[in-house]
This record gives sequence, structure tokens and C-alpha cells, in this order.
Amino acid sequence: MTQPSATPTVERVDNRHRYEILIAGKRVGLTAYRDRGEQRVFFHTEVDDAFAGQGLAARLVQEALTDVRASGKRIVPVCPYVAKHLTRHEEFNDITDPVTPEVLRWLEKELR
Repeated sequence: MTQPSATPTVERVDNRHRYEILIAGKRVGLTAYRDRGEQRVFFHTEVDDAFAGQGLAARLVQEALTDVRASGKRIVPVCPYVAKHLTRHEEFNDITDPVTPEVLRWLEKELR
């Protein structure tokens, strides 16, 4: 397994509706969202294959969720990875909303 040569950093990129994880300034992963009022709806997370198995997705999602809390928003985990992460991190239970058919219909329209 290859180790990153630099410390990963996570940045929120509002104009692209996502958080990115960077190594040495290069994007190696992202978690995408759309804002729905006070909810931040996460719908996709990925890490480049070359960086798989290094815990980068977990770090990315953890920092993104921490940022959601700091911004006063709520989390809606449509993305399976984010949903799984939340099952192991109960500290976000108080700001997590369920995925409902209404949210899914709204997200589908947003992504067209």
C-alpha cells in the first residue's frame, strides 16, 4: 500500500457543491452535496483508485460533516458511504435527517 507523500487537506468548494480531499495540492477524492434549505444532502463520495485503502474517504467525510455542524446545517446521507460513516459516528445523530422520498425527488430534479 502506498502512503501519501504529503498531509491530506480537505476543502469545501461551494461553486462545485462538494468537499475535496487534496494531497500535495492535487484532488484525490470528493464528496458531493446539494443544499436544500438548512439541509446538506450528500449524494456521492469517491476517492481515486491510486489512493484507495488509506482512510482518505473517512477523513474527507468526517471533515465535511464537522463543517456541516459548524455551518448550522443538517445532514441528509443519500450517499451510501456517508450513511455508513454515520452509523459509526453517533456524534452527528443530532443533526442527521432521514432520506425520504421527497428528498430523493428533490435531488433528482437538482441533478438534471
